[in-house]
Amino acid sequence: MKKLRDKIENFVLKTEDRWKVFPIDRQRLLTKVFFGGYCLLTVIVLIHIIVSTGQKSNTISIDHIDAITKKPVEKDAGQIDTTEIPIKE
Repeated sequence: MKKLRDKIENFVLKTEDRWKVFPIDRQRLLTKVFFGGYCLLTVIVLIHIIVSTGQKSNTISIDHIDAITKKPVEKDAGQIDTTEIPIKE
């Protein structure tokens, strides 16, 4: 686990060093481009959610869960559910 943490830390440090090599103007431009892409993606997702929830056919159906397997489940004699419990008096 320590090796993985070290590899991640080295990757982050290398990436940060490469970022610092860029001129300040280039860093600002790339930051604006990344932020603009993030905003565009957010707007697209919000529009998709609004359109999909605004449709009239958007209903939730609640049904019973079928068995996982197609074959019926068989109960042993010891597993039969009973509602009558003998009470000692």
